Amino acid sequence: MIETAVLQVHRIPYDSIRQERNVILPMSYSLRSIFAVLLAAVIILLTGALSWSIGSKTTVEIESQIGQSLSETSYQMADKLDSFMWSRSGELDVLSKLEALQHPGSPEQIRALLDQLKLSLPSFTWVGYLDPKGTVIASTDGILTGSNIAQRPVFQEGIKGKFIGDVHEAVLLGKLLPNPTGEPMQFVDISLPIYDKALNVQGVLAAHLSWAWAREIEASILHPLQEHKEKVDILVVSRNNDTVLIGPSSMVGKPLVLNSLSEAQAGKNGYSKERWSDGKTYLTGYALGDGHQNYKGLGWTVIIRQPIDIAYAPVDDIRHFIIGIGVLTALVFAIAGWFTAGMAARPLKRITVAAERLLRGEHSAIPIHKGIRDIEILSKTLHHLVTDLTKTELALDEMENQAHQDKLTGLPNRRALDSYLDHAVAAARSGKVLTFLYMDLDGFKLVNDQYGHQVGDLLLQQTAARIRSCMRAGELAVRLGGDEFLAVFYTSANDSEAGGTALAHRIIQAINEPLLIDGHSIEIGCSVGAARWPDDDPDPISVIRKADEALYRSKREGKNRVTFAGKEG
Repeated sequence: MIETAVLQVHRIPYDSIRQERNVILPMSYSLRSIFAVLLAAVIILLTGALSWSIGSKTTVEIESQIGQSLSETSYQMADKLDSFMWSRSGELDVLSKLEALQHPGSPEQIRALLDQLKLSLPSFTWVGYLDPKGTVIASTDGILTGSNIAQRPVFQEGIKGKFIGDVHEAVLLGKLLPNPTGEPMQFVDISLPIYDKALNVQGVLAAHLSWAWAREIEASILHPLQEHKEKVDILVVSRNNDTVLIGPSSMVGKPLVLNSLSEAQAGKNGYSKERWSDGKTYLTGYALGDGHQNYKGLGWTVIIRQPIDIAYAPVDDIRHFIIGIGVLTALVFAIAGWFTAGMAARPLKRITVAAERLLRGEHSAIPIHKGIRDIEILSKTLHHLVTDLTKTELALDEMENQAHQDKLTGLPNRRALDSYLDHAVAAARSGKVLTFLYMDLDGFKLVNDQYGHQVGDLLLQQTAARIRSCMRAGELAVRLGGDEFLAVFYTSANDSEAGGTALAHRIIQAINEPLLIDGHSIEIGCSVGAARWPDDDPDPISVIRKADEALYRSKREGKNRVTFAGKEG
């Protein structure tokens, strides 16, 4: 759009404003003190109430979240223990189906199979193949080979069917197996009978699993848990006399008496807040290992505990944080209240600053301040005065804009073109070329005759919008009248024709697109005549006339094209 001159607002006399600049109303210091103390007291009371209510609610929620987490972790570990036992049991099942075991031949061949199993699965501490009388025919590392263990439960139960025994200390193997830690060795037994195809018992496949694997599972559960929770203990309790199999060293091997244990052994999975034998209260999660798939399980109970003071530590942190914020807030508000009286002078200062900006010719609005009557009257009076002057200026600007604007299309008109050329010609003297595109719509009269002037006016509005969309910043599109338009824009002296042609083709292509008006799809064309200043004439008006003449050559030579002045279309 073409810029118009801006009407200047009448300046307010500078001396009359300066007289108000230093007005500061007195304030009672005793009121400032009372106001500061009251603000601080209110904030402290609110902080105390907020700390108590949030702390109470948070305690319940944190207890529930941590308890649920401990309970879920207990269940996960119980499931992992049972899953491990099921997997090892299944591996022995697969091994028992091998031809070399169902029809035993060479003890060396059987031992090779057993050694390979131990090598692949180190949790098998010892695996042996026993004949029907309990004599070890072959075993891993040759340990106990030739020995008769018919009196051991691993044979006595295994000859009857699959047997999975609970955790026990090593009896025969304790002195035969390497023991780097020196701690008492514990095993879990798995044994099963070996049948040939006629279902005759050929022997017993027996295995001792080192209880160390359970410690590995405990570590895999405990390590990520301790990253989020401090001082967490995991206990695995046998159903046999409620003996602790895994847990704090002071509790291992001893019976555990606990309500949570009774709840778990009754088949429940959950958590509780419970006092233990050491006199401390713990948040306790519990779960029962009830087997995995076809493995019924040994009834191990997993219990995970955390000291209640550690569990509730986040609540204390929140309370301390709220109290700290409350004290700091009370201090800030007390200081703010103390200085509130001094803020009475700020409205006058803002009014003075705004008035001085107006005196310098800058755009500014006088702020209105309420609360102090004298300042309110002054600010309203100055505000209304400046607002009235601004409205007058805007109204004159609007009138100026309307005088330069085509009412139908909103494009600049001939008067705007004259104003634009005064500035554009002066700017173009720095080596630029001013290109003019004179445009006339092809088929517009037929549209008017066929559909009426209302449709014709809508077509002109949409066409003007399409022409405007093809123009860039600093370029001008003008409606000259009727269905004639003019585009004016800068191009470089070297490629003025190429630039003018490119824009003309963009406009023609945009106008050629069908127009949907009042349910009618209307297609029109556009013929363009082009001329350049100062190449075609030193007078811009003459250049426009030559562009008009070139337009009619485009009309004669087929329409919907662009022709430059002095050239054939």
